[in-house]
Formats: sequence, structure tokens, C-alpha cells
Amino acid sequence: MNSIVSAFRSDPSGTPPKQHGAVPMLELNDGHKIPMLAYGLGTANSEYADDDVIKATTTAIKAGFFHLDGAEKYGNEKELGKAIAKSGIDRSALYVVTKLDNKPEHIGQVDKIFTGSLERLGLDYVDLYLVHHPAMAGGDPARLQSLWAEVEAVHASGRARSIGISNFLADDIEMLFSGGTNPPKVIPAINQVEFHPYYQRQEVVKACRDRGIAVSAYALLSPVIRVPDGPLHTSGLLAGLAKKYGVHEADVLLRWCIDQGIVAITTSSNETRINSYICNIPNFKLTPKEVEDISAKGGEAFHRCFWTNKFAEGDTR
Repeated sequence: MNSIVSAFRSDPSGTPPKQHGAVPMLELNDGHKIPMLAYGLGTANSEYADDDVIKATTTAIKAGFFHLDGAEKYGNEKELGKAIAKSGIDRSALYVVTKLDNKPEHIGQVDKIFTGSLERLGLDYVDLYLVHHPAMAGGDPARLQSLWAEVEAVHASGRARSIGISNFLADDIEMLFSGGTNPPKVIPAINQVEFHPYYQRQEVVKACRDRGIAVSAYALLSPVIRVPDGPLHTSGLLAGLAKKYGVHEADVLLRWCIDQGIVAITTSSNETRINSYICNIPNFKLTPKEVEDISAKGGEAFHRCFWTNKFAEGDTR
């Protein structure tokens, strides 16, 4: 099972640790530990000029963002690798993630595709390798399990210390484990999904935790960036908590995630904001009641930001 390791281990529900000025670490089901605050190179970063990506990522690493979330699909693995080299931070201190792009033709070629990612990153291993989206298997359980077997082979080679999944629904997880004749030999360490107060993914989170799979969250700041007129704002809840703790509303959202035992991924090209995250997040903690209040108020609205073409109207999974 997963556990948060910092001041103490978590209970099975994902209760987070007390903070002592350092980013908490989550222990995965394979025994490796992952920093619970990550710098993401997707979305906005994937649209930046190459030099801007290198600059922003180098700034983030130097500030203390040692968990770096990249992907083949983002098209900036080379820039991530250059930022790592430029930062001067020892590779062993970093936690580097990349993902297999969700192209059906990649099935049968995972080792080749992964080797290309390593070459672009300029690394000889990554800490975590994810299947970016289950859609590449086309809903075929045999293809999904065959794909996962290829990812397991990468893991067995030692070039990916942990392996996991991304954007898997509860049904996809069930398909991976029970849908065919070749169930996983290695349980995915983590499932990275869109997760924020307006899209809380309770079914997915439960399916993951039932199998000992950790959860990491992207698009966490959507209530601030994409839904500025949502109930979290009109109620004054976020603003009130930010004022109470002397932080930004974005910090409150990141902490809401971490305080549920879920890894938080964010990004910024603004040096002041980057430093603010690293300084603020480890040094305050929401009460259980405050976490519940944010969840309840967020539940009054629904907003999905990504992969909208994969869902029928009215599908809130």
C-alpha cells in the first residue's frame, strides 16, 4: 500500500503528515518514494518556446521542485533534459517522470519508444514511466494487457524504477486487471488524472486505493484559472482560507490535494510564483474540516478541462 513519509506514515485513507518545512513524500506500492508536489511540463509549458521551457524548468528545479512531470506527448523532453543538466542538481536528488504517448501504433514498440524518450532526456533511467491514456488500446482488454506487459519489461530492465498509468477510469483499471488473460505482474504504482474540486473523481480514486495504486493530480488550479466565477469563489471560501494562512488561493488548492494523500502537479513560468509554491505548500496544512468544506463547495459545480472528446455529454466519470 501507499504511505506518506515525512513526519509519520499515513493511514490507509491517505491522511497526510505534519509538515516540517519540506515537501512530503508518498511511498508507492513498490517501495519507492515520490515527492507530493511536482512541476509539470504539460499544458502551458508544451506551448512555450524551447528556451522558455528550459529557463522555467531550470528555475523550478533550483527553487526546489525536484519532481518533474514530463511526457513524450508534450514535445519537450529534450528541453526537460537540458534543464536538468543546466540546474546543477544531482540526478539522484530528482524524480523524473515521462509518459508513453497514446498512439495505437506504439503498442508493440514500447521499448523503442521509451529508449527514444531516454535519449531526448539525456538520462539513463526515469523514476516513473506512465501509459499516458488507455485509449491507445481501443477498449480491447487483450491489447491493454499486452501494452502493460511491454511497460513491465521496461521496468524489469531497470530503466524505469516505477511504472504507472494515466487518465485511467475505474472501468479501465478493471479491464487491465480482469478483462483479459494476461493480468498485470506489476501493479501500477500510480494513476495520474485530472483532479480538482470541480472534478473530484471519487470512483477513480476509490478504484485506485482498493488496488494500492496511488493517485496524482493535474489541472488542480482549474477553479482559479478556468472557473473564476465558480462557487469556491462566489462563496469566499478560497479567499478566506488563503487569508487565514497567509498564502495564495492556488496554494490552498494544492494543499487540499496533498492533504488527501494525492500527489499535486502544478506549473508556472513565473519565478516568484514558483518560489511561492515551494515556500508555502510545506508550511501550512488545512484542517480536515477545511478539506471537507472545499470538497463540498466544489461538488456544487462540474468542470472537466482535458480529454473532453473522450466523454459523452453528461458523463462525469
